[in-house]
Formats: sequence, C-alpha cells, structure tokens
Amino acid sequence: MPSHPAARTAPSNCSVFSATLHEPLAGTAPVASAWLAIEQPGPWGARALTQSHLDPEIGAELGRRAEALGLRIALIRRVGRHALTDPTARRTALLCNTRPGAATVRAVKFSDPGELLDLNLGDLVAGRFAEGELLANPVMLVCTNGKRDQCCAERGRALALDLAQREAARDGVQSSDVIDVWESDHLGGHRFAPTAVVLPTGYVYGRLDADAALAALDAARGGQVMIENARGRSTWSRAGQAADLALRTELQQFDADAVWIVAEERTGEDSYAVELSVDDDTRYRATVHGAPASVPRPESCGKALGNPIELRVTELEKLP
Repeated sequence: MPSHPAARTAPSNCSVFSATLHEPLAGTAPVASAWLAIEQPGPWGARALTQSHLDPEIGAELGRRAEALGLRIALIRRVGRHALTDPTARRTALLCNTRPGAATVRAVKFSDPGELLDLNLGDLVAGRFAEGELLANPVMLVCTNGKRDQCCAERGRALALDLAQREAARDGVQSSDVIDVWESDHLGGHRFAPTAVVLPTGYVYGRLDADAALAALDAARGGQVMIENARGRSTWSRAGQAADLALRTELQQFDADAVWIVAEERTGEDSYAVELSVDDDTRYRATVHGAPASVPRPESCGKALGNPIELRVTELEKLP
C-alpha cells in the first residue's frame, strides 16, 4: 500500500493521531462475556498479571484458566493510591458476567491471592457464580497502565482522577473512598485513550472525558447504555459489537437488556451477516463489512504503523 502523507508525519501520541483520522470506535472492544478484576496496588509492568506485586505464578495460572474459558482478567487499583503499604491487607476481586438479562458484578474479598485459584471461573462464564457480595451499582474501570502505553498513562490517569473527584463531590466523600471508579491495567485499544469499561454491561468506551464518563456511568445505573463514545459490548464478537451499536443508534434503543446477538455468519474475508433480536420479538439483520484503514497509524505509542481493520455496518434490515 502506498504511503500516505499523513502517515509520514504521524505523532508518537497514538490517540491524538487516531482521533485526527476520525477512526471509528464501533467494533473495537475486547471480546469477553465475563470479567475478573483483581485489586493489586503498587506498580504494574506491561504484562501486569505477571509483572506486578501479584505472585507471578498465581497470575500466570489465572491467565491460563481465563484464556481457556474466554474470560478477561484485569488488575485494578484505587484511583491515586498506588503504594503497596500492606501486602496482607484485604483486597477486592470483582467478578462479572456481562450477558443481557443476567449481567451482574459481585465482589469477593481476599487477603492471600492464592484464594483466587479457588474461584469457579467456569460458573462465572456460565452465569452461575453466586459467591461474594452482589453490587447494587455498576463500576467503571479506566485504563491507566503507563508501562503499556503513554496515552493510557497520561490521558487515562487524568480521566480517572477527574472522575473520582467528581464522584466524591457528588457523594460527599473523599476521592480515595470512591468505590465505583477504579484504575485498570489494560483494556486494549490504546489509540482510543482514554478508554474504560462499564461493568456489568461490558460496554467499552473510548476518547472519554469526565463528562462523557459520568454520563456512561449514570446511564448504566439506570439500566441504560450510552452509545456515544462506545466501542462495543464485550459480550459480542467485534462484528456483533458494531451491529449492536448501529441498531441501537437507528432505533434509539438504550435499554441495556433489549438487544441480543442471536446469530452471526461470516460471508467474506472481513464481512459478516449478524442477526439481532430486540425485546425478544423483533429481528434485524445487519451487514457488516471490514476493510484495512486507508491511512496507516500506530496502534500504540511508539509502535510501527499499521492498517487495522475498520468495521462498518452497511445495511440494517428488519426481518419478517
């Protein structure tokens, strides 16, 4: 592919360049129907699960189990509190299944990370997990891992701090006591920073500011979905994510449980037919096409230029 003039002047800041190119967000969320978020204070390496103060053998074993089950693991920490002052202090693990109609977040307390190996992650993926405390409110995890990408460090950390301060002011508490906002190690899509995921719906967002992040969190508290800045629901494949967002936009359907992906067929190298159900009784078919981005861009700060696949819904059809 011939070099594009813009590519030769691409800034090292990947998120600025992506925004300049108006790169579409839809269909770029990680794919996982369940999440395990583990509180781990202290510094994180680029591969935080095995490069942090978490025992690397435990992290590696959890990673193997998660990969086998299609579950996503994230390390999390309180906003602005990174020091590991007491390795034996009780910490929190958040366990979430994101499927519509059954999406929940449960909190499990632990002192020894080895206790996490006793969790039945298979039950979590299957939607049968019942341990711990069922959380009444959704949570937002904001990617801030600077060892992974400088945009996440600079823009993500600034967003997390601003959001926690706003939440604290609304609730009349200290920002360090905010329980609905966490820093997260890696959510993918560095070039869309600041990026965050809302649990339990699993909707992932990009190019957030504090106003948009609060709006997404408030929408989730009301059982709704904010579709602006949305990259997709991690429950679905990337083609399904694009189809879900396109249909929600077309119908202005914001109920988090209203839209299901019921079937998906690959019709070409990067083309898909996705069937969706709305409120259990109306079916739609979305035609999704993918093509390499026309302008090369860094997918992460300091990385080589690439042409990631961009997904677009070209047709929405109501089925009889």
